[in-house]
Amino acid sequence: MIVTLTANPSLDRTVGLTGPLERGRVHRTERSTVDPGGKGINVARVLHAATTEVVAVLPANAGDPLLAALDDQGIAHRAVPTSGPTRNNITVAEPDGTTTKLNEPGTPCTGITLGELHAVLLECAQGAAWTVLSGSLPPGVPESWYADLVGALRGLGCRIAVDTSERPLLALAERFPAAAPDVIKPNSDELAQLTGADAHELESGAAAGDVGAVVDAGRVLVERGVGAVLATLGGAGAVLVTATGAWRATTDDVTVRSTVGAGDSSLAGYLLAEQAGHTPDECLRLAVAYGTAAVTLPGTALPTPDSVDPSRVHVTDVHRRPRPLPSHS
Repeated sequence: MIVTLTANPSLDRTVGLTGPLERGRVHRTERSTVDPGGKGINVARVLHAATTEVVAVLPANAGDPLLAALDDQGIAHRAVPTSGPTRNNITVAEPDGTTTKLNEPGTPCTGITLGELHAVLLECAQGAAWTVLSGSLPPGVPESWYADLVGALRGLGCRIAVDTSERPLLALAERFPAAAPDVIKPNSDELAQLTGADAHELESGAAAGDVGAVVDAGRVLVERGVGAVLATLGGAGAVLVTATGAWRATTDDVTVRSTVGAGDSSLAGYLLAEQAGHTPDECLRLAVAYGTAAVTLPGTALPTPDSVDPSRVHVTDVHRRPRPLPSHS
């Protein structure tokens, strides 16, 4: 079983426009959908669609529409009462695939809610293969909470994946190697923040086909205790760095309809492959196949196995002598 934690869940409404978004104008919409959201819930949705046993842990009150949406999709969940309703996020999707997101901050979490989330997460993680800590933290939650959870989960035997950003990510890194997860999934900006690398160099190099700087940055994190770094690079594919090697994956060109949930889908694909006992390069292949499938879908729709084509993903070994980068402190 895989357990996901979404500390700041949402109901995600996607509004599809018939033309480009223009500020200050009235627009016609062609569709509107509502899905349960938040990064951990997105991972759970993809895993569930692939018939993998998954439980989503989240704060939400009885009767909250988010719980009804999870029930409608058949996703097992454990909800902890909290101080208010689930936040609503809005995605405005243009015909060319451009997406504009409006995310509410979320309901503040009190100490009681945090304590119950902590207890329920550890209960669910007993005997689980993986626990995924994913997404932003709501108001009132200490920035170091993910680091605290990694430490608490360490003794349970499950492996830990983390996908977060900004201060919670940096607070986690401040406690490496003790709080180093088995997998971390940064994008190029987050990888730069973690390692002191130059974000522009990471992005421009990958776009030009040179992922050496990404590999070097990933190795900095591996040296600090992270088991595997799955760096997603948008249209330039992704890079996986472990203690045993580094691989790059790219894919054939596709028509991008929405980038929402692509990174979450990539992480889910990686976990599916790892659960199946695949080699690191094949884990990367399935991760990129799932992320690619996600961007071809509208709004907050997420991929199912029949929409994923690993044969279109090209994986290569990256042989590069590491060069020192300043570590985060």
